[in-house]
Amino acid sequence: MNRILFRHANVFDGENVPLLPDHDVLVEAGIIRAVAPHGLPADGADVVECAGRALLPGLIDAHTHIYGASVNIAAVATAPQTYIAHYSAQFLRHSLDCGFTTIRDVGAGDIGAARALKEGLIAGPRLFYGGRALSQTAGHGDARNAELDPVTCCSCATLHTDFFAVVADGVDAVRAATREQLRRGASHIKIMASGGVLSPRDPIDRCQFSDAEIRTVVEETERWGAYVAAHCHPTAAVRRCVELGVRSIEHGSLIDAETADFCAARGAFVVPTLAGAFAFHADPLLTKPSQDKLSFVVDRMLSGLSLMERAGVRMGFGTDLLGPHYLKECTEFTLRSQVQRPLEILRSACSVNAELLQQSGRLGCIRPGAYADLLVVDGNPLENIALLAQDGARLSVILAQGRFHKRTI
Repeated sequence: MNRILFRHANVFDGENVPLLPDHDVLVEAGIIRAVAPHGLPADGADVVECAGRALLPGLIDAHTHIYGASVNIAAVATAPQTYIAHYSAQFLRHSLDCGFTTIRDVGAGDIGAARALKEGLIAGPRLFYGGRALSQTAGHGDARNAELDPVTCCSCATLHTDFFAVVADGVDAVRAATREQLRRGASHIKIMASGGVLSPRDPIDRCQFSDAEIRTVVEETERWGAYVAAHCHPTAAVRRCVELGVRSIEHGSLIDAETADFCAARGAFVVPTLAGAFAFHADPLLTKPSQDKLSFVVDRMLSGLSLMERAGVRMGFGTDLLGPHYLKECTEFTLRSQVQRPLEILRSACSVNAELLQQSGRLGCIRPGAYADLLVVDGNPLENIALLAQDGARLSVILAQGRFHKRTI
């Protein structure tokens, strides 16, 4: 049996402080078996001498797009799939190099990538995917060219499908689209519930989908044991989706104090995504309408983060990066540090995200019975969160699914 013993570590369990000083952690067959003050017997285990370094759970990024090879979504939808696959492999490896041992894809990630990761064909994190997002006609996920597309019969249940989204209108269509993504292994269903930045024609401050359509998706996912994640920028979309039973609000960029309090009271998750928004600002591929909308959002994101922090909203950790910007995944740590303490940022990337993914006790924590996703950090990120913002340079060990991805000690 494969046994690994981490000795003399200062352990962050994913939620609590202070760090557990001078502790040992025993891993067997990819599972954490024991966490105790130094003194656990080695019994033939591979010993990792931490020498007072911090030992953290593997990090979780809850808002990624592994196939998002460009901010020009329409171009990605028509790109060769072989190119998209190679981009995805680079994205996934970099994410793991940075210490993200689990990611959630909220648009396009699929069973093919999950299988390739599971079989070791490519290196990367554990993947939870939602398949294609659901969008109404003219919604945030409708990337069709308005000047070139033919008129489509309004009686068609599903109007259009591309790499990222299924365009579906009406209760029957969204029900069928939801069931199809669940059939293909989706852990959640993503809906486009407001306008967005990269869709140049839809107003960013307007809600999308009808109440009946959203209720239908919620009903179908709950019956399956899954949940709904909703793209929402304006505060009206956030409140409406939470009222209708959506579990995970993506972005929440324009949230106000009253709605932040409402989300906290209802126990909803919100996943702010500062890294993507700040990275896209200088991208030359962004159209003028998208640039204008992005400026409107970016100017309000930090204040929204502050409102949610004060209200006690369960905030997940996500990045939402596309194209070459995937290399900026770790900037989310330093961007959030303008508002949040390191402890709250780490909780977001560990225990809060694990709960969001319905994986509490298995991911985002160091406790017996949890999966053996572990990081050894040179220094204490609870004192200096920037240690995690160096693309893995300060990580001495990355243990993913019980196997060493990196080891320098």
